[in-house]
Amino acid sequence: MFPLRDTITYHGAIVATIGLIVLNGLAFFYQFSLGVDSFPYLFYAYGFIPHEFFLNPLGEFWTIFSSMFVHGSFAHVLGNVWFLWVFGPAVEGRLGFIRFMILYLSAGVAAALLQGFALPDSTIPMVGASGAVSGVLGSYLVLFPRARVLTIILPFFFFFFLLPVPIYLGYWILIQFIYVFMDISGIAWWAHIGGFFLGLLLILIMRPKRIYRADPFWECWRDYC
Repeated sequence: MFPLRDTITYHGAIVATIGLIVLNGLAFFYQFSLGVDSFPYLFYAYGFIPHEFFLNPLGEFWTIFSSMFVHGSFAHVLGNVWFLWVFGPAVEGRLGFIRFMILYLSAGVAAALLQGFALPDSTIPMVGASGAVSGVLGSYLVLFPRARVLTIILPFFFFFFLLPVPIYLGYWILIQFIYVFMDISGIAWWAHIGGFFLGLLLILIMRPKRIYRADPFWECWRDYC
């Protein structure tokens, strides 16, 4: 299920969301400028490698942060920044710049650590912003349980659905657990789970400071007026 937008329109400033999208885009552009052949080197140089981390936690801790800005493909970075664009503005609007950045980076750290504890002997680099973005999704679920998400359900590209957020994000996190227990490799499923639940926890600690409202257009769209 691919999200197109949510029904929250009052955001306030979204400097952090836009800044993170730009940084991820520039980082991938730099990767691509070095050539696709350089990707494996960049993964091992800047990615989070659980085995290396547990051998030297202090020396490798920085890779938790650098790995958030390295991606494996154009589709990888596009998917992450798109989810951040759909769900990030409303969360940042409630938290403000500083709290949002704390949430985002903390979720990224939790994602890497859970992936590491789940697969401590892994020598495969973990890269991408998905763990941090998952934290934004978890916090969104707590903050906006009555919002809805305009969604395309693949492969039905021409059918649009307004799904309640608990259904959309509940399905999303369920899929992460299913893929973990199916042992489908190639994606850091535990990182998604770690980031999501850290987002759930942190948003209960942080005090949102702004209100939100639903977009009347989508209310009208729902009622076919």
